[in-house]
Amino acid sequence: MTHVEPTLAAPMPPSSIDFAQVFVAQSERSARIDALRPANRDRLFDGLTAAGITHVTVTFDGEGDSGQIENIGAWAGDKAVDFPAVEIPYAALTWDNPEVEMRQLSLEDVVEQLAYDFLADTHGGWENNNGAYGEFCFDASARCIHLEFNERFTSSELFTHEF
Repeated sequence: MTHVEPTLAAPMPPSSIDFAQVFVAQSERSARIDALRPANRDRLFDGLTAAGITHVTVTFDGEGDSGQIENIGAWAGDKAVDFPAVEIPYAALTWDNPEVEMRQLSLEDVVEQLAYDFLADTHGGWENNNGAYGEFCFDASARCIHLEFNERFTSSELFTHEF
C-alpha cells in the first residue's frame, strides 16, 4: 500500500479584515475628495479667464488596460494659444495622509488631473478591454465642463438555421 500526500493546500483561516469598515472609510474618503472639487474647478476657471483662455479641449483614448490623455489644447476664441507659466492652488488628498494637501500646479496640470478624476467618477475602467475615447471641453466662459464619451464594445449575434 502506497501512502499519498494530499495535493490541496490547507484551507485559509478566515479573514481578519473588517470589509464593512474598509468600504465605509473609502466612501468617506471619496466624499471628501468630491467636496474639494468645486473649489478646484473655480480656481481653474479663474486662472483660465485671467490668462485669456476661453476654453480647453482634452482628448483621451484607451483600450486593453491602458489609457491616457492624448492632447490638451488651450484656446482664446478660435485661436490656439499656449498655457501661461502660472500655477494655482489645487487641493488634494493623498493615500497616506488624511489631511488636505494644497499643491501648486500649472493650469494644464489641473486640467489633466480633473479630466482623469471625472473619467474615473463617470466611467471607471474606461481604459479596459475595448476601451473608450472622447473629448472634454472646459468652457471657462460658461464655467462648465462637457464630456463626450465613446465606449467601444465587441458585439456578436447568433444566427441558427435549419434546412
